[in-house]
Amino acid sequence: MNVTLSVDEQLVARARKKAEALGKSLNQLIRDYLQTLAGGDDPERSIEEFKQLSGTGHSRGWRFNRDEIHERS
Repeated sequence: MNVTLSVDEQLVARARKKAEALGKSLNQLIRDYLQTLAGGDDPERSIEEFKQLSGTGHSRGWRFNRDEIHERS
């Protein structure tokens, strides 16, 4: 979607310099900001997805041994 904004030319010039310093276009910088502002993820959805992906397996009593965890090949 294209959005038209009314912005002071000096502000745009400073923003372009900042974007360039970050290795991005002004367009990308604005998109990133809007994504952050709008919230990238829905925490409730993320929790539900985590619950669905979490296994309901059984360890059959097996536990991690500290030495095994830190063992190097």
